Parts: sequence; C-alpha cells; structure tokens
Amino acid sequence: MPTTLRDCLAAKARDPSLADLIAMVVHTSAEISALVRRGALGEVFGALESQNVQGEVQKKLDVISNDMLLESCGASPALMAMASEEMDDIHPVRDLTPEGGYLLLFDPLDGSSNIDVNVSIGTIFSILPAPRADTPRPAVLADFLQKGRAQVAAGYVVYGPQTTLVLTLGDGVDAFTLDPETGDWLQTGSGVTIPVETKEYAINASNLRHWAPAVRGYIETCLEGETGPRGKNFNMRWIASMVADVHRIMMRGGVFLYPWDAREPDRAGKLRLMYEANPMSMLVEQAGGAAFDGHGPILDAEVNDLHQRISVMLGSRAEVEHLERLHRDA
Repeated sequence: MPTTLRDCLAAKARDPSLADLIAMVVHTSAEISALVRRGALGEVFGALESQNVQGEVQKKLDVISNDMLLESCGASPALMAMASEEMDDIHPVRDLTPEGGYLLLFDPLDGSSNIDVNVSIGTIFSILPAPRADTPRPAVLADFLQKGRAQVAAGYVVYGPQTTLVLTLGDGVDAFTLDPETGDWLQTGSGVTIPVETKEYAINASNLRHWAPAVRGYIETCLEGETGPRGKNFNMRWIASMVADVHRIMMRGGVFLYPWDAREPDRAGKLRLMYEANPMSMLVEQAGGAAFDGHGPILDAEVNDLHQRISVMLGSRAEVEHLERLHRDA
C-alpha cells in the first residue's frame, strides 16, 4: 500500500500543527486542481480588469485560487498570517503569541498566463516560523522579511496530466500524486534527487540580447554543442510556467534561468523572491541541486520587501556552479 501524504507528514513533521497547515494547503490545491480540470466549462477562465501589486493583469482563476487559500488555510490554528503574490499587503489571521506559529506565503496560480491554452500551471508555497511575542500582537510586514534559509517547509503542486505535489520539510524531497478517484495523495517519489550533470536548460531565449554578458555567454557556448567549449550538445526547454519548468528539472535534471534583464536595469530580476525563488530554491537544494541569483545562493539573499524580485538560476549543481564561475569572471 503506497504511503499517504498524511502518513508522511506524521513521520516527518516535528510539529503536528505544521503538518496540519501543510495538509490544509494541499487539500485546497486539490480543489484548485478540480477547477483547472473543468476549464472553460467552469467559467473561471479569462482576465479581470484588475491588476496585482506587480502591475500584472489578474486572471479570474488567480483571484479565485487566492481567495480559496485565504479562506481554508486561515482555519489552521498555528497560522498567524499569510502573504500572497496577488495581494498588496500581508493578511493577519490571529495574534502572535509566546508559543509562536507559522507564516504562509504563496503564489496561488503560477503560470496563469497559460490557463487559457491548457498548459501545466501550479501553486507554490513557503512556510516561515512566526516570531514569538511575549505580548500578543498582530503580525506585521517585518515579520515576513526572513531569508530563505529560515523556511521550515516549501512545496508546489503542479496541475498537469497528473496533479503532483513536491514537498520538503528540510529533510529531503518527496513527491505525491493525487488519486482522482479517492482524493488521497499517494507518495510516488521519496528522496527526490536532481542529477548533478545535465544537457538541458530552460530559458526564454528570445531575450538573449538583453542579458548580462555572463548569462549570454553561457547560452552561446551551450548552443555551440559538442564542438564548442562545453563539449556536449544541449537541449532547450521552455514552458513559461515556473512550476512546470522546475518540476521537469526536479524529476530529470536541468537548469532553469530567469536572469536579470537590461530592459529594467534597476530591477534585480523578474521572479518574486518570497513566493517563487525561495521555496523553489529550498526544494532544489534539498534535492542536491543549487540556486544562484548572480551574486550568491538565493536562500542567503537579504529580504527587504514582501514583493522583492530577484534573478534566478537553479537546478543541476554542475551547471549552476559553472554559471557562478562565469559571473565571478565577469
């Protein structure tokens, strides 16, 4: 009999209340998956007139998924506050206490630009420890501004041909698949490991002319193939859904790049540190890979803003280390 998510959480989570919070996030993800599967039949497709804090046009399902996670996860007793890519500010749930608790951050529907064309999308989440407060008080923005190393759990759910959860509690990476008949999450991968070497990279190559010399040089030498300095042929993959691109890398190796772009020179990158880069970097490192922002490990990056952006290069360790050398030399 396959191990269930509940059994795995009972064995790995030191705090039952953390297991409860994770189970709540994953249960809601199953409900989001059902909406995604219904597609246009569920009347949840299309864009709204509103924009999120990043200035991006919101999809109907972005907002629906966000509201579902807010409502369901708020019932978890150890959850003190939440933050989402789709909201300007944090969402306090209950006062901080001397007992502590947890803070939840999430991208409710990563890759939502692909909703209408039936390409894999997903939900990404990160859990931080809540500060302990001798005198009860509501959570504030500063409580969330913790480095990625502080995460106690991270994961994503990808809505594709199967609905798959990839999860870490800081002790390796496990994968679970939703059984659509029973609603159970059954373990389909334990101790997930990213191969050290790879011949695949994921990047939006149409932006090559805008990248920093180190990234541009990396891709150009990959394109030279086995007759070039790398001595091997590379394949390029690009889905334009981070959760789908990273899932492929988690399952079979590769490197994912969303680097700094000269079109917005004052912005460190495109992806969000708290909702995307940190949770994915924790998963990748726990699977034996590496994650780099052009300056150092992503998980060590200073956090100054809830919606901070960052350059992201993560995946197979050998390729990320090669990118680190190129950036040092540049």
